[in-house]
Amino acid sequence: MPKSNNNVAVKYKDVTGPLSIRMTNDFIFKVMLQKNKKVLKGLISSLLHLPLESITEAKIINPIVLGDAIDEKSIVLDVLVELNDNRRVNLEMQVADEKNWINRSTYYLCKNYTFLEKGKDYNDTKTIYQIGFLDFTLFNDAPEFYSTYMFTNMKTHRIYSEKLFIGIVDLSRTDLATEVDKKYNIDKWARLFKAQTWEEIKMIATQYPEINEAADTIYQISEDERIRQIYEAREDHLRRERGMVRMISEQAEEIAKLKAELAELKNNQ
Repeated sequence: MPKSNNNVAVKYKDVTGPLSIRMTNDFIFKVMLQKNKKVLKGLISSLLHLPLESITEAKIINPIVLGDAIDEKSIVLDVLVELNDNRRVNLEMQVADEKNWINRSTYYLCKNYTFLEKGKDYNDTKTIYQIGFLDFTLFNDAPEFYSTYMFTNMKTHRIYSEKLFIGIVDLSRTDLATEVDKKYNIDKWARLFKAQTWEEIKMIATQYPEINEAADTIYQISEDERIRQIYEAREDHLRRERGMVRMISEQAEEIAKLKAELAELKNNQ
């Protein structure tokens, strides 16, 4: 990294070239949101279409101890946030398509909704937002950049409850961002998370205060040697995980091919 004359590391605006860390790494994603509350509030205000000033408090209720080693068996890298207005937002970064996101996101949504303090009425349940940042397309027959789901009547589409909300940001399809997505800068956040160079980050960050904050935090994180070591370990785990998913997918395709060939042989007998 370049240095200033007084031997203090320069800010991200003076850095060029490829990033040494990737924001699609779920550990780094959580570290960034945990280290900078302005970034956390900015991201949530974009996703929920809320005025930034309306979020007076955003508390992460499942923080990790920054610098501690990661136990792959017990690690919790989703970001569960409690807002000041009786809402909970669960944010998660997921790169590998493990073919279980629909059930996984529904499970987390229901798990967080069923939390009710002793003595409270059912009307006191919190509004729960489960939002995933996926680096793959969930529904290939109907791709969207930012898709949102609620509990509705299947015939009339009347909303049954506004307390259950699932959102999915497809990081691989920013080209499908709507005017509303762009109005709330959701596409800018996605481009930040997918950025591979400081030049890409600077093109986005200089125009938006909260993303500028995020860029500065990314720089600070990239300079922390202990965090970088954990990042590398996590990247190795994710690479192995993606390799396993790819192998299983290829095996499934081969099995399907063999079944089709067997069926054709039987039909020709």
